[in-house]
Amino acid sequence: MIYPKKIPNWIDGREVFFKRKSSQILKKNPTDGTELGYISSINKEEIDSVITVALKKFKIWSNTSVVSRGELLKKTAMQMLLKKNEIAHIVRLETGKSMHDALLEVDGAIELGFFIAGEGRRFYGKTAPSAMPNRFAMTLRQPAGVAALIVPFNTPIANVAWKSFPALLCGNTVVLKASKDTPYTPIWFAKILKEAGVPSGIFNVIQGLGEEVGEALIHNRRVDLISFTGSTETGKHIQKVAADRLVKISLELGGKNALVVCDDCDINAAVEWSILSAFSNAGQRCAAGSRIIVFEKVYEVFKKIFIKKTEELKIGSSDTDDLGPVINGNQLSKMINILTKAKNDGISVLTGGFRIQDKKYRGGFFLAPTILENALPDSEISTCELFGPITSLYKVKNFNQALDMTNNSPFGLTAAIHTKNINRVQEFINHAEVGVVSVNGPTYGSEPHMPFGGLKQSGTGWREPGVEALNFYSQWKTIYVKHNPKEV
Repeated sequence: MIYPKKIPNWIDGREVFFKRKSSQILKKNPTDGTELGYISSINKEEIDSVITVALKKFKIWSNTSVVSRGELLKKTAMQMLLKKNEIAHIVRLETGKSMHDALLEVDGAIELGFFIAGEGRRFYGKTAPSAMPNRFAMTLRQPAGVAALIVPFNTPIANVAWKSFPALLCGNTVVLKASKDTPYTPIWFAKILKEAGVPSGIFNVIQGLGEEVGEALIHNRRVDLISFTGSTETGKHIQKVAADRLVKISLELGGKNALVVCDDCDINAAVEWSILSAFSNAGQRCAAGSRIIVFEKVYEVFKKIFIKKTEELKIGSSDTDDLGPVINGNQLSKMINILTKAKNDGISVLTGGFRIQDKKYRGGFFLAPTILENALPDSEISTCELFGPITSLYKVKNFNQALDMTNNSPFGLTAAIHTKNINRVQEFINHAEVGVVSVNGPTYGSEPHMPFGGLKQSGTGWREPGVEALNFYSQWKTIYVKHNPKEV
């Protein structure tokens, strides 16, 4: 698989390039900073024509039976399975992660495809009795219309599959705004849909910067629903824009996720899961473990092992490495600036905190895995999502303090607790103000058949994927049928 030097849009079943010099955006390889290709960005007027295509094809797709739509999506997942190494190679190039990690991500996307395709034969409504004689009530799902999907870079094929499969199953046509950092992944997916037999114009991909292309997309009044995954700041802006016309919107936003280490847990296991939560995928997860909350009885022991194991992590993009680069130079500079400010504020850096610039890493966007200490719970470093390999340690006296600190956050996405005490487990499940709880495991790792999403500033309450995603991507219609027995 050769990565293209010119990265197109995908409109009405074909690659579309825009030749304007101003439309060209450079995409770099995160591992060495070299040029991968140039993105052909669309403009506002051209976006309007794409939405016209999606609207025109909506009638065709929405009138296709949901069973038939599911069959086409199953064929898509089968094609992805046959070509998994191809898409994993693209993911690896665009993100800098290892081939091993890219393949794991592809496997998850394929499993989601098969799962959602199967829902084509379980597209359930419900029937209910009526208080009125000779009448019954029922509900059914109907397509919403044109879906604007805006995806992030961190797990590119999983992010595309996460939104696209349920949106398409429900009978919507799609205009997907690709991330500028992973622009070719959704183009590959669009080609696979076409190979599987999905008609042209049903799934479209547009390229460009969020403040230009994304902005034009969310303002377009012919878009019927918006699904966005990304920063809370951008999500709030989209919510304001969408409120003007009451368009249906799903926001899956940031996290500042806590992993609680109790004094009765398996310390070595807690360290292992803390490292994976904080540093795998270079910490570029909304579900990353960026706050490690440790009981004081085991704090020093945990800290010593945690630092040692962190300093043993292998950095790079090979299958023997533990974490790769962050996505681009701007993100790296942002984290370096935040760490500099944290140091000036008296926060201790126990390990890491610097850009790795040895000969092997020259030109790449590598940040050493970083552990901080002595940050106040309400400080900037404790409350903002960093989206990089940075985590902080916090010492607490007991379970109640740990739970309070877990909930003392503007976010509420995920949380984990490590303990052998079933009573602590149950109280944590009941009272942690998050959408996902993990017991004796990592803060990340939601599965395709399960709903994912959070509370507070982590989202608007919709869940993707799982069958719950179908509630967002379809409209409910209630139906009453009255009959007259005398006319039998």
